[in-house]
Amino acid sequence: MRLLRVAAVALFAAAAGIVALPGTPAQAHGAIQVPGSRTWFCYQDGRNPNTGAIEPKNAACAAAVAQSGVTSLYNWFAVLRSDGAGRVSGFIPDGQLCSGGTGGPYNFTGFNLARADWPTTHLTAGANVQFKYNNWAKHPGTFSLYITKDGYDPAKPLAWSDLEPTPFDQVTNPPANGGPGTDDGHYYWNGRLPAGKSGKHLIYSVWSRSDSQETFYGCSDVVFDGGNGEVTGIGGGPSPSSPSPSSPSTSPSTPGNPSGRCSAMYSIVSTWSGGFQGEVMVHAGAAAVNGWNISWTWPGDQKIAQVWSGKGTGTGSLVSVNNENWNANVPANGHVTFGFLASGAAAPQVQNLTCTTG
Repeated sequence: MRLLRVAAVALFAAAAGIVALPGTPAQAHGAIQVPGSRTWFCYQDGRNPNTGAIEPKNAACAAAVAQSGVTSLYNWFAVLRSDGAGRVSGFIPDGQLCSGGTGGPYNFTGFNLARADWPTTHLTAGANVQFKYNNWAKHPGTFSLYITKDGYDPAKPLAWSDLEPTPFDQVTNPPANGGPGTDDGHYYWNGRLPAGKSGKHLIYSVWSRSDSQETFYGCSDVVFDGGNGEVTGIGGGPSPSSPSPSSPSTSPSTPGNPSGRCSAMYSIVSTWSGGFQGEVMVHAGAAAVNGWNISWTWPGDQKIAQVWSGKGTGTGSLVSVNNENWNANVPANGHVTFGFLASGAAAPQVQNLTCTTG
């Protein structure tokens, strides 16, 4: 296999004061981004955008880096086995699934830690979604996604017996958008999430190249709680340890619900140069909501440009969105969603995210 030395990794390493060892070239290829793998999300959580240093805020990510070192995040795309040949159960030992075993080019063993506080993607069982897998280096091959069985316990090391025996989704040579050699470039395909799932689960991804024996592995922590791809546990956000549709802990920003009747979840859908698309899920608590308002403040110079499924206004950094007549009523423990376009750099999190009713 031809080894690739990735300039971006060297740049980050230099910024963090890390010197690459001679004869240890970076092997860089990809990792699942939707739903995000532990290495991808911990990289998002820990990388200082100003210095490039790895400074984890999420407790699970910090524990993984303490065990495996910062190189595991500068190379978040390299959880691989050169001799994998698509092998799964019986090839990687129980308890080492998330690191791809110990035979890869880097130490990812910290990402095997049995914890309930990894960054988490919120999903709805049986929903159609678009999966994304980073294409840092492009290769033909097959992507297979497995789901944990009912009763999965994240506090125990992941074993093959915890996973359903066959993939719930599988695709060969999907289309790509952007890349290679960038954080944003990715393969993408549409699929359906497993039906009948609830609570915490783990999606295990396997990318088997067809032009070599090289195989990539990844663990994505998810919770089936009626979510639409929102992510919690990144950048010092709320812990995902006990998510539920009516709990403020399900927001990646700091949700407010002074009435105790509603909460909000903010997420980014897509980005481009000079702008981005986002959405907000409005959750009712134990009682139904009749009329709602969501407000937040931007962390930078972002400006709201368009809102749908809501009536939005922007004044300086403050955004306020009211319901439309047709989606004012939110049933108990239910939700509605509105979308928006904004200018400026994408804001993964916002400040003072508040839901009020009436």
